[in-house]
Amino acid sequence: MDALGVLGVLLAAVLVAAIVGLPLMHGRHERAESADAAQIADLEAAKEARYREIREAEMDFRTGKLSEADWKAIDRELRAEAMDVLRRLDALGADGEPGES
Repeated sequence: MDALGVLGVLLAAVLVAAIVGLPLMHGRHERAESADAAQIADLEAAKEARYREIREAEMDFRTGKLSEADWKAIDRELRAEAMDVLRRLDALGADGEPGES
């Protein structure tokens, strides 16, 4: 087989690899985007849960169910957790608005 024949076989192999590989790469990209979207949705839900828990703890303090010391400790912990969630959302490039990422 001469050099032109070898080149033709190599070119055909590259073409077949591209035809087979591109749809596979496209599917991998879509799965990665889907996984990111799911992770963002989970983090958005966690963020809303922390916000709700902060409001509930404040209400419990105002109604006398929690002492000021207990409320401050709970509030500090919940706010730290909320900040962690916000940092993770920021790292994923989420804009902070549910459903718009």
